[in-house]
Amino acid sequence: MATLHFAGAISALALGVSTLALTGCPKKELVAFDDDGVLSAKIRRTDYGVPHIKADNLESLAFGIGYAFSEDNACLLLDIVARYNSRRSRFYGPDKVPGSGDSVNLISDFSYLALGIREQAESGMDSLSDNTKSMLSGYSKGFNHYLNNTGSENLDPNCAGKPWVQPIDEVDMLTSLLGTALLPGSGNFLAPIFIATPPNTSYLPSPVVANTQKQALNTTQLTANVTLPRLPQGNPNDLGSNAWAIGKDKSENGKGLLLANPHFPHTGILRFWQFHSTIPGVMDVMGSSLYGTPGMVNVGFNKNVAWSHTYSTAEHFIVYELALDDSDPAGLTYVVDGLPRTIEEKTLTLNVAVGPNTTLPFSKKVYFSDFGPMIVIPDVLPWGTNQQSRSVAYSIKDVNKANFDIVDHWMAMNLARNMEEFKDAFKQYNGVLFNNTLVVDKEGNTFYIDDSTVPNLSPAAEQALRTDPTLMQAREVTGFSILPGSSEIFNFNGPVPYENAPKIERSDYVQNSNDSYWLTNPAAPLTGSSILYGKTDVAQSLRSRMSHALFASSAGDDERFNIDELQSALFSERSYLAESVLSDLIELCEAQAEEPVSVEIPADENTQTVLVNIAPACTVLDQWDGRFKKHSRGAHLFREFAQQFYRDPQWEVEFNPTDPTGTPNTLKGNTTVLKQLAQAVLVLEQAEVALDASLGEVQFVEHSNLDGTPSGEKLPWEGSNNIEGGFNVFRSISDDSSLIPRNVYPSIAGSQISAEGKGYQVSQGSSWIMLVTFTKKGPVARGLMTYSQSINPESEHRDDQTRLYSAQPQLRPLYFNEQDIKAHTLSETRLELALD
Repeated sequence: MATLHFAGAISALALGVSTLALTGCPKKELVAFDDDGVLSAKIRRTDYGVPHIKADNLESLAFGIGYAFSEDNACLLLDIVARYNSRRSRFYGPDKVPGSGDSVNLISDFSYLALGIREQAESGMDSLSDNTKSMLSGYSKGFNHYLNNTGSENLDPNCAGKPWVQPIDEVDMLTSLLGTALLPGSGNFLAPIFIATPPNTSYLPSPVVANTQKQALNTTQLTANVTLPRLPQGNPNDLGSNAWAIGKDKSENGKGLLLANPHFPHTGILRFWQFHSTIPGVMDVMGSSLYGTPGMVNVGFNKNVAWSHTYSTAEHFIVYELALDDSDPAGLTYVVDGLPRTIEEKTLTLNVAVGPNTTLPFSKKVYFSDFGPMIVIPDVLPWGTNQQSRSVAYSIKDVNKANFDIVDHWMAMNLARNMEEFKDAFKQYNGVLFNNTLVVDKEGNTFYIDDSTVPNLSPAAEQALRTDPTLMQAREVTGFSILPGSSEIFNFNGPVPYENAPKIERSDYVQNSNDSYWLTNPAAPLTGSSILYGKTDVAQSLRSRMSHALFASSAGDDERFNIDELQSALFSERSYLAESVLSDLIELCEAQAEEPVSVEIPADENTQTVLVNIAPACTVLDQWDGRFKKHSRGAHLFREFAQQFYRDPQWEVEFNPTDPTGTPNTLKGNTTVLKQLAQAVLVLEQAEVALDASLGEVQFVEHSNLDGTPSGEKLPWEGSNNIEGGFNVFRSISDDSSLIPRNVYPSIAGSQISAEGKGYQVSQGSSWIMLVTFTKKGPVARGLMTYSQSINPESEHRDDQTRLYSAQPQLRPLYFNEQDIKAHTLSETRLELALD
């Protein structure tokens, strides 16, 4: 790829008091800390291990939540803490795959240390609101209390007795939150930060002391095989979600309805965990949160509002091109508004495990401009001379740096008693990091906002990104915005304020399936927001179009929804692409009959031509029911066709912005389409999977053994994929940023299917599914954690919900009111901890 050339956290609103008076006439105040010196909480677990935690103050509540979470997932919490606190090399060694020389742990540790999140946590702790302090404190004490009661040797076997099983504290947890905040931004640039170094200098770390030949040898092995970074992707794991907030005009009972359907990894650090939090008279909220979230519900409901999030298309960082001063041969001087500035050099040191029971300190230099850490991507974002013979370097500025609003923002949503209080959370805080938010209240009012933290650019910077051909091309090539660092006019200061974020209120519905804010409701398209929020007047993804189609066709004759119809829509397993092209594809295929289709395939360094008889595929597709149900035969064949179609769409009618949910459409009747079907047949032949297999025979979930080998039990799995325009979607991912060993079947090049696994290994997709309807008696909800509550292979809740879905996709009742909780309580734990 050619080198690019260019011409040209808000925490002040933290409460800082020990109580938060709710607006209106609350029965009680929210107390952050209890002054009796004792943390006390009650944990009741209902069906499928769902914990209901009750306490009388925030610190005690978080204490109970931290304890309950640790019962299910202590090992992964420790892995998260080690990742963001730069301790993986110390405990696990420099490599993710031990002995491979991949240096993944080393790169991660040094880069997060360079991003300064631990330093920010330590220095910012005193400035936090009492609510945030209490949650961080209580949660970490809950984990420590569980560890003390259980003992290191008796933990989940994923980490029992390991050296990284250690107590944690509130700084560890805050550091982890600050690291999570960087996931959509500089967290994707860890390798570019690691290798960023001035010309003619080495980026490799070195031992602080190397007294022996053995140590020197370990140093060589440590740094020999560092993988140079490629261009980071804005959403490398294809995180996504569907959400519908349905208002009184479209609900059967005239109240609110919510469909929440996050598509997140089923393994690793971005899993969800369900729980129910209660402080009598103050808080009563149920839902789920990402692992390591210290006590607040991320996606959930209370008696008044229900909300969900979807991954936003917005950008959360800017890369700045620095104009280096040619008079400085060291490449450490850049020019801003005609004046020189110096790139700062820092030396960081880490302890690295280089052998059994042996750690050595290694140091490394990292570099910073006034914009942020320096980054290098060879041949794309260099530090030195570019292809235009100009001296340049690059620096990344992340709007989520030192974002201390996270806990306060979600706590305000958890506590909201009406729509206005819910919106007030977004007016006061900027803690929703990378998500759209969709909410409905019990009165049937809906609200959408993309108030993910987005750089607040100057009008000049906005204009440059919209009109400068070089900058426009750079955005298309890289997928993110790059601005000149030569003038402060391009530097952003904080996030876009609430009043300028895209938002809409409706009494019918709002929806999002990860396209931009533009068509939240097609009857009232949104425009005019910062270019960083995403594109408007562009073709929508097939999943977004499926969302619109499902909404238009899934209600009853009265054209109003109830919760049963929401569930039916979600599990309909329809495919937008199939509904658009299948009949034409079959007709085209049948016209080809037995005449082979000529296809070029790779052969060593060349290609070879093969002839493919697609007639059997025509027969299978003609008999396919068009759905992605377990029993659907031929669904995988259409998926492989869709994979080819995705790379080179063959639409007869092009996209028309005046019909954005209906175009493009109509399959072209050409040889390219026939070749795409033939390629699909070849892929399935390579995978040794029959054309007429059922989806449940080839799509599966399989747990791994403790050593990461496959267990051998494949649970059949229903559901579609993004490429075919599914809604309830699943796929496989190879990297989940966790060091818990797991098996990943390698996929065939250009496909998601694995020859080794003989099918599609599900490890991402619909995760926390939640439907909520408001009634005269309060909220009624259904849900499912598709991968279950725990990673502990010895827990009955490791796969109980997984098996429920595998047997037949379905949701279970969510027990919210006291009567239902009492009727379904399976265990009760009372916790007490006297503080020193």
